[in-house]
Amino acid sequence: MLTVTTVNVNGLRAAAKKGFIDWLAATEADVVCLQEVRAEPQQLPEEVRRPAGWYAFHAPAAAKGRAGVSVYSRREPDAVRTGFGSAEFDGSGRYLEIDLPGVTVASLYLPSGEVGTERQDEKERFMAEFLPYLVGLKARAAAEGREVLVCGDWNIAHQEADLKNWKANQKSAGFLPEERAWLTKVFEEYVDVVRALHPDVAGPYSWWSYRGRAFDNDSGWRIDYLVASPGLAARALKARVERAASHAERWSDHAPVTAVFGD
Repeated sequence: MLTVTTVNVNGLRAAAKKGFIDWLAATEADVVCLQEVRAEPQQLPEEVRRPAGWYAFHAPAAAKGRAGVSVYSRREPDAVRTGFGSAEFDGSGRYLEIDLPGVTVASLYLPSGEVGTERQDEKERFMAEFLPYLVGLKARAAAEGREVLVCGDWNIAHQEADLKNWKANQKSAGFLPEERAWLTKVFEEYVDVVRALHPDVAGPYSWWSYRGRAFDNDSGWRIDYLVASPGLAARALKARVERAASHAERWSDHAPVTAVFGD
């Protein structure tokens, strides 16, 4: 059995003060992938920099206070790699992967973008570089008899079922036709584990704006994915979004997304 959780913590120092530490102590996950850590390792409290019972790996962004990804594993990895061979993005705190027996698990924080700005151009450059890497990663893993699981905040809602107000967001970053088409190409190689297990439902959403009553109304987006190579996806037993019981109990604007895989 392998249980993996991904969550955008929206600042790990802040999340640690709001409930993340208690959540980590209670989780049954074997691997936890974090995004938007927004801190250098030495800035993190000891209980999240090196939590007891975990091997912790952090890839901060060169730009202070931005991005940053981490991976916690209960088992010591055979290898740890930061970045995906990109001159532009390997120092941006957006990709970290570890090798465990039979599987490579990665934490991804894809740029969010903003239509008509350099941020969208950056997102498009990232996507253009990252897709060939994903294709190659799957091929290399298959040659070694390994599976792949890329977890994280992909910052794209793939289909209309993946966001509540899709009609109003057709020209918004995160739901642009070209972004959705790119994600379709990803899913020609890999499997969206949550959607495969929950094919006919709206959501389940994993991000809700702090503005208004988005969380209370479940007016969210599903942008946090566990994306698996087909062999691993076929072993997925269950997946769920760990939605907080109330707005006040949230420690991030995202909720953890967890999947369990059988042997």
